[in-house]
Amino acid sequence: MPDEAQVHAPRYPETGRHQPNKDQWHWALTVLGIGAILGLCYWAEVVFAVLMVSVLLAFILAPVVEMFMRLRLPRGVAAAIAVVLLFAILAGVVYYSYNQASSLIEDLPKYTAQIRDHISKILKKAENLDVLSPTPDKGILNVHPTSTFSEILTRGFGSVSAIFLAGSFVPFLVYFMLTWQQHVRSATVMLFPLASRHTAYVTLGLISQMIRSFMVGNLLIGVFMGVAGTIVFGILGLPFFYFVGFISGFLSLIPYMGVLLAMLPPLFVGIGRISSEEAIYIMVTVLGLHLISLNVLYPKFLGNRLQLNPLAVTIGLLFWGWLWGGIGLVLAIPITAATKIVFDHVESLKPYGAWLGE
Repeated sequence: MPDEAQVHAPRYPETGRHQPNKDQWHWALTVLGIGAILGLCYWAEVVFAVLMVSVLLAFILAPVVEMFMRLRLPRGVAAAIAVVLLFAILAGVVYYSYNQASSLIEDLPKYTAQIRDHISKILKKAENLDVLSPTPDKGILNVHPTSTFSEILTRGFGSVSAIFLAGSFVPFLVYFMLTWQQHVRSATVMLFPLASRHTAYVTLGLISQMIRSFMVGNLLIGVFMGVAGTIVFGILGLPFFYFVGFISGFLSLIPYMGVLLAMLPPLFVGIGRISSEEAIYIMVTVLGLHLISLNVLYPKFLGNRLQLNPLAVTIGLLFWGWLWGGIGLVLAIPITAATKIVFDHVESLKPYGAWLGE
């Protein structure tokens, strides 16, 4: 028998079929809207990634701009100085990292024999476990082709020139976001109906506070892990410990795969110089620092701002990592946290915000 909704639903006069009610139209439009947004995010990955990175940098520099404005500098001048200082620091870090990497590469031929010996041992063990099997005629390892790690991380960005072109917009976007900050915020609020403008204003303020806390918190955690790792690696006698320690500390901040990436630099520079026991000490150190940051430092610095449960964080990492690759993993947590703030302030979406929360 037809249910009550079908009985009372209006019929098309020509065919006698039931006309969809408002709830059905609402769900259909919602699904279409979500699909359109996801499609736009997928095809415009580079644009949205550059915008998100620029937003994060703008929130980092906002307090610096305010400090310069207290010295009676115009906002435009203060923003220009802040942007120049940021990218000068980044250029210095890149230059220093390049010099250290060049020194490391110069020393690498000394350990070529040890590296080949380690690789051959690993391959022999893999053959014994039937992970890799030689072909019957040439004895060449039969490995199925797959996407490389770098292809996964840079998926959607294309060539190096495309990355450089996209990145060249970041300084200008950051500058204009800082100089037009008040205008953009007020203009965004004015896009909403009069009854919803106060809610939009509060929501934007909470998102701003969350992003600023997220960036500053990650910076402090990265510095802590970098200093701690540098001390341990120096005690173990690793070459370039002052350089590798901070690289390992900040790589550990990358969600999901950070702990594995953080182990690679110290183990790599230690080839031929450290024993197996010292390699275990390095892995235990990186894992221990990662667990301390995850269970102590993150709740201390970021817990009150993010208020996301572990399941929501994991799903967010999975989704944005699938959609945007490596940059999606970096941006997944702030995007998910901002989404929760929006859900918490829209009456019809509050149940979804509660589901994402702790």
